[in-house]
Parts: sequence; structure tokens; C-alpha cells
Amino acid sequence: MAAASLSSGIPIRNYHRLLRKSIFSTSVTLIPKIDFGGIQSVKVSNIEVNSSCEEKINLLGDADSTGGIGSSSAVKDDLFVRFFREAWPYFLAHRGSTFVILISAEIVDSPHLDHILMDISLLHGLGIKFVLVPGTHVQIDRLLVERGSEPKFVGSYRITDSDSLSAAMDVWGRIHTIIEMKLSPGPSLSGVRRHGDKDHWYNGVSVASGNFLAAKRRGVVFGIDYASTGEVKKIDVPRIRERLDQDSIVLLSDLGYSSSGEVLNCNTYEVATACAMALGAEKLICVIDGPILDESGRRIRFLSLQDADRLIRKRAKQSETAANYVKVVAQEDLASLACDDSKYTVPSPNVKAFGQSPKFQNGVGFDSGNGFWSNEQGFAIGGQERASRLNSYLSELAAAAFVCRGGVQRVHLLDGTTGGVLLKELFQRDGVGTMVASNLYEGMRMARGTDLQGITQVLLPLEESGTLIKRTKEELLEALDSFTVVEREGHVIACAGLFPFSEDKCGEIAAFAVSPECRGQGCGDKLLDYIEKKASSLGLQMLFVLTTRMADWFVRRGFSECSIDYIPEERRKKINISRRSKYYMKKLVPDKSGVCPNAFAPLDNSTSTCVL
Repeated sequence: MAAASLSSGIPIRNYHRLLRKSIFSTSVTLIPKIDFGGIQSVKVSNIEVNSSCEEKINLLGDADSTGGIGSSSAVKDDLFVRFFREAWPYFLAHRGSTFVILISAEIVDSPHLDHILMDISLLHGLGIKFVLVPGTHVQIDRLLVERGSEPKFVGSYRITDSDSLSAAMDVWGRIHTIIEMKLSPGPSLSGVRRHGDKDHWYNGVSVASGNFLAAKRRGVVFGIDYASTGEVKKIDVPRIRERLDQDSIVLLSDLGYSSSGEVLNCNTYEVATACAMALGAEKLICVIDGPILDESGRRIRFLSLQDADRLIRKRAKQSETAANYVKVVAQEDLASLACDDSKYTVPSPNVKAFGQSPKFQNGVGFDSGNGFWSNEQGFAIGGQERASRLNSYLSELAAAAFVCRGGVQRVHLLDGTTGGVLLKELFQRDGVGTMVASNLYEGMRMARGTDLQGITQVLLPLEESGTLIKRTKEELLEALDSFTVVEREGHVIACAGLFPFSEDKCGEIAAFAVSPECRGQGCGDKLLDYIEKKASSLGLQMLFVLTTRMADWFVRRGFSECSIDYIPEERRKKINISRRSKYYMKKLVPDKSGVCPNAFAPLDNSTSTCVL
């Protein structure tokens, strides 16, 4: 679990002591016990846990001692409490969200499916809405071979003859039953009875399925008759949402139904990507059978949509899937999608940011007949290229980029062979998978000379109210290189300055302001996160602010009040004591997410040279 931010009640003097020590040290150690009202201390005697220690502590169980060190229930209980409190923001962030989860056929066919479904059931109980799209091609291929037939693919699509359609229907029936069976029991009740007895405890998870997928025949393409292979025509969003609102997990088949009553075998990825876009899901999560690695064998933690798009286009000559992606999204999008490094701009998260709406070709998708793109078309991957893994997981990356372009803000590619991968990805800051995202830092960039008037206008209301000190245009111009701005439709709507004190390994956040009409929309939080990542890239370990009226806002975001003695001496000499500002500091937690806004740092090797 990622370390929690400094609690609002932690005295800075205790916090600095904690920075100099490991959480557990020899003899008697003060372990921070985060509480709503402040910090308490728990004495733990004769315990030594550090990077070289062999003791393993299970947050939800007993401590295992492999090095002769006695277990401590106090330590276990404290870690258990800290885990829940650190996970609190994620509970709030994910509750009520809709996630589409594609479970690859390789995972469906493995023992890992049990634990993944168990965690989905757990997360469903926390208020997350799920649509599950299980893969079937591995099981269909095996059943065809057992029946003496040979699987046939052209490109990403299966040629679904009568034998293949029969096998697909049989496989779906089996997978549907298995998933319903594994989700039905619900959680164990062995330890919860002490809290009483309620009827709903005995209810399993409700699973809903149906004819939610309308399909059309792929037909004959370049002389190839795909027989009963289908393409997504429409996702029945109202009925899926109705089931989700009834607290059911929706199980979506890749068998679609045509307007003439035929059963058509569709591509699983096309169905999942189309569903995520049609529902406007917060996330598409692809549970696959391995990690996304770079050429050095390191996991790629994050790719912006721009980086993913650029990488896929570079592979267009070697990969049929990459070439198909380029064709689908249309070449004219490249100019508007590319990031202007000289200006450090980040495009808007939705499709409109990329210029014209994409035109679909060759049956992968189609427009609605009136010139507008129908967002219920997905992106198909599969066939020999994916099965051979000649281009590793490039196919999945192309599907992720396609979905991001279609309006889904986050796509997670997770290694389903990793235990608890869903929980680790969703409830830890850095996660354990690969995330492709389209709007982390919309419109954020380093300030330019032409922004001076916009910055002045954003600061003016706070200066007039006395919240910020007044700065002349000359002072702003001199400090302009230290400012970050948020731009929307050509106007500066927020700004902040970061002033490093390299010798003290800390920096000051100053002139932090959001335009009044844009407040309450999360703009300030994104800007602060951006500034924190920028500070980390500069090697800073702490941030501090001087404020008279924004203390509550900064406290809730991990800052803790401190005395003036903790402010760098160089800065202390310039403080106007008569303003009686309060001083707040925050320790920067090492960021392993891989998110590196290109406005202040070069692309990581994992994004520029990854081998997928």
C-alpha cells in the first residue's frame, strides 16, 4: 500500500523524527497511528522490522516469523487500521463508478479466475458497478480441435462456420454458468456473526445477462466470407444500466443477435471496447495473462494517450493491428493529437480534442448515416498476431488507446496471474498494472510571456480579498518561469508557482489560484498534483506554503502545520511577519506511478523505447 499523506494532526516536529527513522526500529519505537483528531503513539517493544528483516506481516492475518522474531498483534492491528484509512479516498473515488472488465480467454481458462471473481464480488459490495466481458476464443479453439475441426482466422476475426458457431454457443453456456456459480456464494460469514445477524448477508451476488448486444453480419470482406461472424451494431445501454442500478453485475456475452434473429459470434475486445464507450464507463479494465514490459523487462506503469498513439503508429508497418488502428482513427488526427513540445500543451480528454470525428472503415465501425460517429463501435483484436505474441501486447495497447480516444478516461491493462491484482491496482496510488489515460493534466503547461495578463486576472480576486499578497507585473514577469498555468479554450483558469530551495530539498508553492467560475471542479487538485510531480522530478522532498485563508484546503490534501523554524532560512528572511501567515508542510511520497507530465520532464524510457 502506498504510504499515506501526512495527516492534518501530525505535529511537524514528530514528523521530522519519523522521516529520520524507519517505521519500526529497535527497542521502543513510536509508530504513528493516524486518527481523525491527530496522531497517537503506540509503544512496541523489542521489535525490529526494516528492509533486511525477514518477518512478514499479513495485514489481514497473523505475523509470520521466519527469522525468529516474535509476532506483534499491536503492529498487525495498527497496520490494519492504517490500510483502511489509506484506502478511504479510493472507496469514495470508486463508489458508484461503472467499470467494464474484459477477462481474457487465457485467464478465464486458468485457476486465476477464481480469485479475480472473488475480488470483483468484494468490490461490487463496496458500491462499484461492473460489466464483465469474458473471453472465449481459447475454449472455442480447443473444443473445435476436440471435435475434429480447425479454427480459422483472417486478421482479428474468426471465420465462424457452423461448427465454430456451435462451439461458441456451447463455450458461452459453460463460461456463463461457471461465472454465475463462482459469484453466487458471496463472502464468508464465519467471522461476521459477532456483529449480529441480517438477512441480506445470505444473499449472493446477483448476475444479470441477456440480449444486450445487437450485431450485424461482417459479411464478405475482400472476397472472404466470414459466415456467422458478427460486428457490434448497438449496445443496449438503458437495459444494462437498469440491471446495474438494481445492484446486479452484468455479464455481457460476445454472442450478438441480428435484426433477423440470427446468433452471431463477435470479437470479445470489440464488444468490451464498444460497451465501455457506449456506457461512458469510468474505466475499462483488461485482465490479461502477462505484464506490459519495456525493452529492459521493466513494467510500464503509465502511458499517456499521446505516447500510446505514437508507439502504435511506429509499429504500423510491422503489425496488422497497429496498421488497423491507424486506419480506424484516420491519419488526419495525428497533427492535432501530437503534443507540441515547445509549448508543453496537453490536449482535452475527449474525442473532440483530436479534430474531426474518426471515420471508420472496413467494417471495424461505421457512422450513423448522418455523418456523425456512433460511439457504440469497438476495436477488434485477435487472430494469429495476438495468439503468437509476435508483437507482445501491442494489440491490447491499441484497443486501450482506441477506447481513450472514444471518451473513456482510464484503461488499465492488468496481469491476471498476479494475486489480488484488481485490489492492488485500484487501492494503491501507484498500482501494479499499466494505465493508459487521456486527461490527467488537461491544459496544464509551463507559463509563457503571453500568459501574464491571464495570470494577473486569476490572482486579482484573491489579492483584493487579502488571501494572496499583491504582486506587480514586474515581479510576476521575473518569476514567470516558475509558474504553471491551466489553460481552457485559450484562457488561463488557474496558476501556481513552484520556487525550489535545492539545498534544503524543499520548495514553496505560491500564488496558487483558480478562477472563481472554475472552482469546485477539481482543477485545484489536478494542479496541486501536477506541482507535486514537478517538485519530485526536481529532487525535492518537501513542499511548504504560507497561507492566511486556505489552510483547510491544504490540510485536507496532506499538509501539516509547522513553525517558521522549518521554513528555509533564505525564505524566512523575506517573510512579511505582519501578515501573520500560517506555515504548512508536506512530505512528497516517492512516485512510482510512471506518470511524468512532459511539461517539466522528458519521457521515461518505458514510454519511448518500450517493446510490447
